[in-house]
Amino acid sequence: MNITSTHLQKLTAVAMAVGLFSCGGGSESNTKFDLVNPAEPVSDWTLVWSDEFDGASIDKNKWTHEINCNGGGNNEQQCYSDSAENSFVSGGTLKIVAKPAEEGAPLPYTSARLNTRYKADFKYGRFEMRAKLPSGQGSWPAFWMLPTDYVYGEWPKSGEIDILEAVNLKVADSEGNVEANVHGTLHYGQAWPANKQSGKAYLLPEMANPADDFHTYAIEWQEGEIRWYVDDYLFATQMKSEVRYNGKGEAVGLKHRGWFAEYFDIVTGELTTHWDNAPFDQDFHLLLNLAVGGNWAGNVNNTGIDAAAFADGQTYEIDYVHVYECAINPNTGKGCETIRAGYKVEASDENPTGALVIGEAPIPSPPSTGIATPITIFADAENAGWPVWDCCGGTVPTIETDNAEHGATVEFVIGAAPTVMGFNSRLGSPAKAFDASPMLTTGSIKFDMKVVSMPSNSSAPWLFKAESNDATTAVEMDLTLGNDGNPIVAGEWQHYEFSLQTLADAGLDLSGIDVLMIFPAWGAGEGAVYRVDNVEISQDGPVVYPELVLFSDQTNLDWPIWDCCGGSTPVEAMDDAEHGLTAEFAIGAAPTVMGFLSAEGVSFDASEILVEGVVQFDMKVVSAPSDASAAWLFKVEAGGATSAVELPLTSSIEGIAPVTGQWQTYTFTLQSLSDAGLDVSEIDVVMVFPAWGAGNGAVYRIDNAKIYNPNAPEVPEVGLTLFKDMTPEQWSIWDCCGGSTPSVETDDAQHGSVAQFSIGAAPTVMGFLAADDVYYDASALLASGVVRFDMKLVSAPSDASAPWLFKIEAGDASSAVELPLSASLEGVDPVVGQWQTYTFTLQSLFDAGLDISQIDVVMVFPAWGAGNGAVYRIDNAAITIP
Repeated sequence: MNITSTHLQKLTAVAMAVGLFSCGGGSESNTKFDLVNPAEPVSDWTLVWSDEFDGASIDKNKWTHEINCNGGGNNEQQCYSDSAENSFVSGGTLKIVAKPAEEGAPLPYTSARLNTRYKADFKYGRFEMRAKLPSGQGSWPAFWMLPTDYVYGEWPKSGEIDILEAVNLKVADSEGNVEANVHGTLHYGQAWPANKQSGKAYLLPEMANPADDFHTYAIEWQEGEIRWYVDDYLFATQMKSEVRYNGKGEAVGLKHRGWFAEYFDIVTGELTTHWDNAPFDQDFHLLLNLAVGGNWAGNVNNTGIDAAAFADGQTYEIDYVHVYECAINPNTGKGCETIRAGYKVEASDENPTGALVIGEAPIPSPPSTGIATPITIFADAENAGWPVWDCCGGTVPTIETDNAEHGATVEFVIGAAPTVMGFNSRLGSPAKAFDASPMLTTGSIKFDMKVVSMPSNSSAPWLFKAESNDATTAVEMDLTLGNDGNPIVAGEWQHYEFSLQTLADAGLDLSGIDVLMIFPAWGAGEGAVYRVDNVEISQDGPVVYPELVLFSDQTNLDWPIWDCCGGSTPVEAMDDAEHGLTAEFAIGAAPTVMGFLSAEGVSFDASEILVEGVVQFDMKVVSAPSDASAAWLFKVEAGGATSAVELPLTSSIEGIAPVTGQWQTYTFTLQSLSDAGLDVSEIDVVMVFPAWGAGNGAVYRIDNAKIYNPNAPEVPEVGLTLFKDMTPEQWSIWDCCGGSTPSVETDDAQHGSVAQFSIGAAPTVMGFLAADDVYYDASALLASGVVRFDMKLVSAPSDASAPWLFKIEAGDASSAVELPLSASLEGVDPVVGQWQTYTFTLQSLFDAGLDISQIDVVMVFPAWGAGNGAVYRIDNAAITIP
């Protein structure tokens, strides 16, 4: 029961549900009762508050009458009063009566709304009512809860719990369908009109109507979970959202999409989305009311209000209201659950009795890879990840052959039912959104369209719409804007293009595009037949293909080297000049497999390079296993081992077995792995090992291990390399004030030529300096870029306590940021004789005040005046996207 004008959304939800059912889903409330056994409330529920309505009047110590003509915020047509004609106790029940108002009244009906605010407020428990509901077109009874103190802000930011609602009970539509649904709903999220709601309808067994007899309606509310019951049958479950994180602690999606809250972060002071118990973690109070008409009841079934149904009054009769506390843990409400099989499973054809309700929480965008990778959604054939789609019209778009130039195209046909059409990756295999954010400034969504037949409404506007992250954001635009404003011409192929920058400026989150739609305006497209071809999200300039480097001179922190079961720790080991640092694996008596295991939540999607991509690595056996006949194997797993392929090394393209002491290359095509059953969209383990139990004594090294497209064109390096064997043109290695000249020295095989800095008695700072009027603009790298370098301390300063600092300046020192090296992502201090990597994100430097558009000095040094005697080397220094 809303408190602002929002039930139009509920009407929309009802309409969408009807549309879904007509597509073959069936009503979710047609429960098969022979499959489950309703459970009784457990004995640990303790009654803490109740009203049996056994007295002669309404207990004013428990209930407060609301008196207003506000229409409930939903355009309802009643004034609420405290008149005994609208609410009274008799015969052991409370009656709430909606009846016609006197002539000249502000609204045509009167009724009552009672609440327990500040008299009975609760957090967690079982809330139960036994009642007989009113009927008739326009009737809207409710048993519900609102926050007592609105901790998170105005409705619905602080939440609303609808234990029971029903509208227009016993009303028969033109086809004879009699309304008998009851509803349980949550309201939450952002302020209206961006509010969200989620809930479920339920039909009683044997089509019993709630207006014919008394039934018990309840919720059990515990920390992070709310369950709905009718006559003790659990029909709906809603839970808080659960965020899925990768190994870096980055949010990459939701394990469960439930409710959410938006409130000001106590640390940052910023308005922030929270996927936690809020807003359903505060005190709420109870409400009972009977509304008449309004945005929901007045707009469904036969619509409006049936005056005859209210002529003698409609009565909402309540036998009792009970509130129970979970004695096991009243602070969380946990431990007294009345549950059954399927209560945490979403209803489906396979699980018809599933009770789980999927919420409307925004899905956090996965961190961008920073790699611009185009995608073809349709060109001559359907992309399995982006199936063609009719939202609501009941048709199945087809593939039709057009002219010689276009060949196979998608044909959409719109009939009488209003609909939108296009391509929907949420229905794909696998279901996966597309990250277009790396192409922001250079990319666009492109397609060709030919209208075969115009809609009967010739003035209907044609629209293009893109959605992202499960409709968390969306942009709808006039289609002709993608063709420089040119009108649509029937029978003619026309090209349309919308820049990603334009869509982003209009509010689309490019990181998770999952639906593209092309259609005449809703409800105006009947008769339209049109074809679409060459649909893509691409960019101008070179194509960059996904690539995963498992090991090349250093461990990939997202894919650490790994011993499954033998108890050893693989190590990094120096080899020859060509290979430098390698990954070394040693197998003992314990059977094991070894290789590269992705961090939690991390996987690699190789589907975009399936046709030409390979898994490739170099391997050298240092010591053969004691069982010389042991077969060497290669294994790849995906999706938490839901799919896997294991092959002998000899089945690689090279077809060779390992030879002790000799480096050899092994290559396996992604296509062959996919054909063997591997889901290449979420690779998470790559292994190389002697057969299980036969590897004792084996020591072997792997280098240059990667998954990539060997035919991909070379792409210009992103960012600025400050030093790798030498400095770039117009940059120099630099001693600010000490009078020394930094030099280029040769280090180990891995690092080769490095920049060496030596500090004497004169205080100084050192690093890399741009020539006059030269600077680097890193603005395009802000979202995911870093400043990164390797450093080795050759000799520590005589002041061993001297802090080591990183400083970066821009615009001739008009802005600058100085940080200790320990503030890097790695969080380490220099160690004499050891190469270490340091990484600082551009976003953090920008947030600290650096103008990243004019970077002209990058420095690394011991604190001013404390560096005497320090000698240190820097290599692989760059401003880049990692």
